[in-house]
Amino acid sequence: MPEEVGLSSLSVRQLLARRRRLAKALGDSEMTLRGSVISQLRRCGKAGCRCAEGDLHGPYVYLSLGRAAGRARLVYVPAELADAVRRHVQLTEAAEVALGQISAINLELVARRELD
Repeated sequence: MPEEVGLSSLSVRQLLARRRRLAKALGDSEMTLRGSVISQLRRCGKAGCRCAEGDLHGPYVYLSLGRAAGRARLVYVPAELADAVRRHVQLTEAAEVALGQISAINLELVARRELD
């Protein structure tokens, strides 16, 4: 989310107020869940199964946790938890954006020698 007004044009008071608003909007840190939610269709590998002909099983929901040791790590998400996992991931993404903005404000305050 780009800043609508450059931070350098704001007063210290305005910067501190913006930082305070962003910090209040962070929400509950216990809801944090980093990753990406993906859906996949799967083959089961059983001989004669319909999926061998192209009619795959699923879709199944997974939480992608990035790459470790060169492989993507996927965690299966049961269907009854899929919406909750999506909400947690979205909250985490919004918090990371807010933290980036707070960091930019703090950097501007450092440049002005006003960081408390």
